Amino acid sequence: MTTKHHFVDEAGDTTLFGRHGKVLVGTDQTSRFFIVGRLEVDDLPALEADVAALRAQLMVDPLLQAVPSMKAEAGKTASFFHAKDDVPEVRHAVFKLLLQHDLRLSAVVKEKHHLLADVRGHEAANPKYRYKADGHEIYDDLIARLFGRFGEFGAKRHVTFAVRGSKPRTVALKSVLDLIDQGFERDFGFVPHGHTTVHSSYPTKNAGLQACDYLLWALQRFYERGEERFLHALWAKFVRVIDLDAPTPKLKGKLGQRGMEFNEKHPLTLESRAGAWDEDREI
Repeated sequence: MTTKHHFVDEAGDTTLFGRHGKVLVGTDQTSRFFIVGRLEVDDLPALEADVAALRAQLMVDPLLQAVPSMKAEAGKTASFFHAKDDVPEVRHAVFKLLLQHDLRLSAVVKEKHHLLADVRGHEAANPKYRYKADGHEIYDDLIARLFGRFGEFGAKRHVTFAVRGSKPRTVALKSVLDLIDQGFERDFGFVPHGHTTVHSSYPTKNAGLQACDYLLWALQRFYERGEERFLHALWAKFVRVIDLDAPTPKLKGKLGQRGMEFNEKHPLTLESRAGAWDEDREI
């Protein structure tokens, strides 16, 4: 049985409130969207070797010697690729490398003003409910959606999660995946894949997480800034994007709802996300 390597990372943040419960959503102190992505890598050794070779090449490039993020003491590009911190010349080189590899990204996107509305609804229904600042609640929910819908049958899975906060949550995340598998087996009578191994790691130690970060950065630029060019160039690497809050139109006289899937057949663009939907695209 083959083994599929999956790498899970996030873009944006889960922050909703500041001090004394002040709402930060809609301000420049927090992101507008929270995104969780899963990257499938076919040939992990090849990706690891190419990422290491590219970093070694860039570190001796005379045109980059004076760039602060390239200095070893900065703990940035000299240690690992991180799209937010890397200079444009480095980003261009990394994206060119990723385009040469067989990578497949699936993502789930949550718009945070809708998340805030959901939290207010929970508070109204249960006065004891409190949204926790660590964001594990929404993260685990998106992970369940991400793995509940996507993946290939038959293969073993080796899943590496980027560490959130100060420590790994490997046991909790394995539990999320186990519940999905148990539900699938209950509904369909068989297990959808082989054994799942779950690890937590840091991008500094993991080329797969660095690649996942780069593709998520392209997706985040689209959502946060309305910048299409990176996502357009890399769209062939995206299997699907589930946008939980994309607007849908009135369908057969019914009020429009929220939630769309974008994929090869229905690419994610500024125009398509704005509401130019077909009826069969609602999730």
